[in-house]
Amino acid sequence: MSPEAPSYRCKSPVAFLVFNRPETTRRVFAEIAKARPQKLLVVADGPRRDRPDERALCAETRRIIEGVDWDCEVLTNYAEENLGCAKRVSSGIDWVFANVDEAIFLEDDCLPHPTFFRFCDDMLKRFRNNDKIMSISGDNFQFGSRPSIYSYYFSRYVHVWGWASWRRAWSSYDLRMTRWPEAKANGWLHHILQNSRDVRYWERVFEDAYQGKTGTWDYQWLFACWQQSGLSVVPGVNLISNIGFGAGATHTERGGGKLAEMATEEMAFPLKDPPFVTCDSTADDNTARLFFRSSRLSPVKRLVRQFFG
Repeated sequence: MSPEAPSYRCKSPVAFLVFNRPETTRRVFAEIAKARPQKLLVVADGPRRDRPDERALCAETRRIIEGVDWDCEVLTNYAEENLGCAKRVSSGIDWVFANVDEAIFLEDDCLPHPTFFRFCDDMLKRFRNNDKIMSISGDNFQFGSRPSIYSYYFSRYVHVWGWASWRRAWSSYDLRMTRWPEAKANGWLHHILQNSRDVRYWERVFEDAYQGKTGTWDYQWLFACWQQSGLSVVPGVNLISNIGFGAGATHTERGGGKLAEMATEEMAFPLKDPPFVTCDSTADDNTARLFFRSSRLSPVKRLVRQFFG
């Protein structure tokens, strides 16, 4: 790590989504504290009624936020009862964008590399007024298969293990996916994906999300981005390590294979920008081949379906 990275102060508001895992929350909060954002917005879900031990865990998790010891405005949005992943995360993001125009998002198990914050700051500023760009990711799942001379690429996929976006992009979000039946009937996915295997995969995923069978919020986010023909910025190196696999996780109780606690790398600055704002079809094909083109899903692929909206 360069000497500069620890001293960098995050310029953008940071939204921190927490629940019932104080141990992972402490680790992620420690990285946020190093970045010293001027505004921290904390979203917390409430305890489940059938988990008697969860009230104490939720309370312990929320107390961690009291450790803010730098000049920072802290806003909180704490649910008294459990809303579940789909409603709590989506309503929490609604609340964030009711308060700020743009933000960096971290969940309680997404451990960022210190340079993640500067990368998001730079990308939020650079693409603030470009309606084609809907999201900025901290994840890179190319596993070294797509080296490039540029610092980032553009993707149709929006990865959310550490990400950033703007109010103007989130305004397209609809948890209920009310436009999905019409889109499905019109064969809309064929125009987006131009690959019959991918179309079949995402038709199943979107239909399940529309029917309320997935319990997640991120497939709806991907649907919103694709409705706008939007792209996501993906860093050339991985900036997020998911430390939430195993007991206590909502969607990741099984081992995550090579996705669990992926190594992170330092992003070099100044950034080298790609010359064109266009989808990297080779990188996206790698992503689709690794995760989205199997009719019989492995445990890792089943897991990825919970997070690759």
